[in-house]
Amino acid sequence: MIVSQSSQLLAQPEAATGVTATAYDHHIELNWDQHPNPSVNTMRVYGSIDGAEYTLLGSVNSVTFNYVDFVGDFDVTSSYYLRAVGSGGQLGTPSDTVTATTFEMNDSMLLDMVQAYTFRYFYDFGHPTSGLARERNTTATVTSGGSGFGIMALIVGAERGFITYEQARVRTSKIVDFLLTVPRFKGAFSHWMNGATGAVIPFSPPDDGGDLVETAFLMQGLLTARQYYTGDSAEEIALRENITQLWEDVNWDWYRKESNEDVLYWHWSPTNNFSINLQLRGFNETHIAYILGIAAPNAEHSIPASLYHTGWAGGAYENSLGYYGIPLIVGRGKGGPLFFTHYSYLGFDPRGIKDQYANYFVANRNHTLINYEHCVDNPYNWEGYGPNSWGLTASDDPDGYLAHAPDSRQTDNGTISPTAALSSMPYTPEKSMDALKYFYRELGDEMWGPYGFYDAFNADRNWYANSYLAIDQGPIICMIENHRSGLLWDLFMRNPEIEPALEAIGFTTDSTIVSNEEIPQFLTSPPSISPNPVRGTTTLTLALDRAGAITVNLFGADGHNHGLVLEPGLLQPGSHQLTLHLRPRLKNGLYYLRINGPGGSAILPIILAD
Repeated sequence: MIVSQSSQLLAQPEAATGVTATAYDHHIELNWDQHPNPSVNTMRVYGSIDGAEYTLLGSVNSVTFNYVDFVGDFDVTSSYYLRAVGSGGQLGTPSDTVTATTFEMNDSMLLDMVQAYTFRYFYDFGHPTSGLARERNTTATVTSGGSGFGIMALIVGAERGFITYEQARVRTSKIVDFLLTVPRFKGAFSHWMNGATGAVIPFSPPDDGGDLVETAFLMQGLLTARQYYTGDSAEEIALRENITQLWEDVNWDWYRKESNEDVLYWHWSPTNNFSINLQLRGFNETHIAYILGIAAPNAEHSIPASLYHTGWAGGAYENSLGYYGIPLIVGRGKGGPLFFTHYSYLGFDPRGIKDQYANYFVANRNHTLINYEHCVDNPYNWEGYGPNSWGLTASDDPDGYLAHAPDSRQTDNGTISPTAALSSMPYTPEKSMDALKYFYRELGDEMWGPYGFYDAFNADRNWYANSYLAIDQGPIICMIENHRSGLLWDLFMRNPEIEPALEAIGFTTDSTIVSNEEIPQFLTSPPSISPNPVRGTTTLTLALDRAGAITVNLFGADGHNHGLVLEPGLLQPGSHQLTLHLRPRLKNGLYYLRINGPGGSAILPIILAD
């Protein structure tokens, strides 16, 4: 018997298959297989909490295969089933029932969760043709700078087990192969591109060519990847060679208005030349452009180190400003939006070094603390601000998009952006972790979605974004990882071109303590090390608040991880004196001990000496 296609389309859809429920701290996620019936256009989700009657929770379209149910507490048991809906409105057979129970997650698990969900934006939602990161979740337009962040997110994903090393390598190769085919402007990439063809999508009418800052963010990611994919397979060798080609092709010197000026310019295009006329002067997000321009391997394309001082630091750079008892060090106003402290430092490690103006870890930490104190002080009396709800940076808001900052009532309009606090995790780990818990546990019903935290909220106007932006998602996963392991800092700083560039600029070792003044929750007092300087053996003193597994890693000032100097061991609450043997012998100089405990870490600077 032959059944007509129209009869198939009108038949009751069969039950959804592969339905699973995964519980987290305050939410449960459902996943299922793609429905085989092409007439299905909607999937309805039904739920029951603690044995109550099933109700319709919501529905998703036919190309979505997951659903987040924010149940809002620990120890909530919820059961679910799905029913497909055909094009004629016919309701399908109920699926099997699945059940899960939420549970309280510790800090480490919460960080894993946030990183895993944020990672999906770049891997699951990456453009299917190019693999590049989409500008936001409502467009197919891809962004070059956000893709640099995404390339680093792939590395984090592989290291955290969200995908395999080979999956990350394949996606990165796909991105790099595509980048070799797109229009470039003296080696620089446009801000936006068509994700399928690579054609330039103007950011504004005159901005139809190269964007040096977005290119710098992209190159930061590519150079980090070049140090990660170090295998000897033909594919990995080709990946490294192609990244090097893209790196060598960028003519940073051209963006001095054809090598004539002592400052870099943001934009150039063949049609509009330098008409936008926007100089790169700090302090802002453009720090990495000068570092890479000086480090450039092609002597014809690099810029002199003197440009760092005449260009980047050539405007109103240093200052004597301070707010809430905290010196700003560099910048203007109350520091500006927090993305200034994130974008250039996803790869470039500011710890343990300084130029003639600042130690940028300290400067960025102070900038972050001023932003935090402003939100606690809340001079404009906005709803929803407080010690657990803070962070002003560029994001969507009720009126569109704005670079939110504590500088004035115009830039602080009551909008909090989760990326601001979460991406500041290396600078303010305890305050950032408190914000993460508040955004998730208290606001998650509005602020948590398929790719983690939505972009922003304004409680004063009862507005909650449903948007995701690559340039806001990327710093979350990457800076959390730098806080947890220093992974991306370590990789980027291994590039052989970076250290000579920093030396040419005048960076020197700085023994300023860059561990945060906040003590991790597993400690009751700051850790100490004696003797210091260290000659082979030293004693680490810890006072533990709780029992937990403790490890200690040794890092160089360049961010290189020299491995464990204290193997994993379970320590009981109380005071402990632990002997550390720092062998094999390393070069004399500044190093850092990262003390890892339950849900956090502390950093201690040490000096190795003969």
